Amino acid sequence: MAEFIFVFLDCEFGGLDPELHDITELGVIVTDYRLVELASGEWKVRARPERISPEGAEIGGYSPEAWAHALPVRQVLTEFAALLPRGAVAVPAGQNVRMDVLFLEKAYRGCEIDYPFDYHVIDLATLFYAWSLVYGEPVASLSLRQAAVTAGLVDGKVPHRAMADARLTLETFRHYVGRLAPRPPSEAPAATLADGDSEPSGR
Repeated sequence: MAEFIFVFLDCEFGGLDPELHDITELGVIVTDYRLVELASGEWKVRARPERISPEGAEIGGYSPEAWAHALPVRQVLTEFAALLPRGAVAVPAGQNVRMDVLFLEKAYRGCEIDYPFDYHVIDLATLFYAWSLVYGEPVASLSLRQAAVTAGLVDGKVPHRAMADARLTLETFRHYVGRLAPRPPSEAPAATLADGDSEPSGR
């Protein structure tokens, strides 16, 4: 059986189009398949000013002064890949992680460095939605903030910084995995039948 590791990651970007914008920040937490943390890292990425929109800079906290010592993207990607255990299947995980993957795939291609990830992804939004179906709790949105607020992990705004988002995503993911763990029938949510009777939903 393959040895899976999960790479909870978050990127900040100069905008939302990988063809037009650069990655400005990367936060990574590597876990084993039981979500036990193995390694972590965060980097400010040297981005081209013309590939950072005013909106992207405001959301991600970018400024030329704050990014004066940011690292070249090739160095960031190399250091990032060095965090991953050799021989393990690295699965990207995060909130709306497909967006991060699009930017990272383009960055790895541009640097001519082998892409280190499996083609599968693990997304918090899917887990949050699955939890809402099991518990019959309608959700207003599938955002990280909504999932974390519903879990009672935050109260208010969620800052858009790469490592903070990666950490909150992992904590929120652990919360909902725990809520979906098998439980004795007496503790399981009941599913209402057509005739008004109920029985454990796991039947």
